[in-house]
Amino acid sequence: MSALGTTLRSFLLKELAAGMVSTFRMMFKPKVTLNYPYEKGPLSHRFRGEHALRRYPNGEERCIACKLCEATCPAEAITIEAEERDDGSRRTTRYDIDMTKCIYCGLCEEACPVDAIVEGPNYEFATETREELMYDKGKLLANGDRWESLLARRLELDAPYR
Repeated sequence: MSALGTTLRSFLLKELAAGMVSTFRMMFKPKVTLNYPYEKGPLSHRFRGEHALRRYPNGEERCIACKLCEATCPAEAITIEAEERDDGSRRTTRYDIDMTKCIYCGLCEEACPVDAIVEGPNYEFATETREELMYDKGKLLANGDRWESLLARRLELDAPYR
């Protein structure tokens, strides 16, 4: 009897009919697919993307050249050189991040006492050459200027967990 049932099911195409019914039902449900380059899904405020150096509201860069981010980076991707100013404060003359080495762990951001280095919301920074992934101080400050409102909001939302 079981051989007859198997043969009958294969001739009636029961599995195919069940699949077609399922497909027909799904045709009328709302679509969940995003049209990616034009539509983007929500990002968590704790997302760690492209690095940025922030400035104070008066335009002065936040980095005080304490080199804690350089010391804590497990991939040794950060290089900092500093000098003392006339007023006695220290500021960076060179702040480089090799993004090909970076593992996006966020330890640099956590180590910074003044929230100067942060990982921003940008995840679309693919390049054609490796040299373009060597970020210098100018590019990091430009990223910070571009994303400042989002970075400040993100740090505000993350403050209770620090």
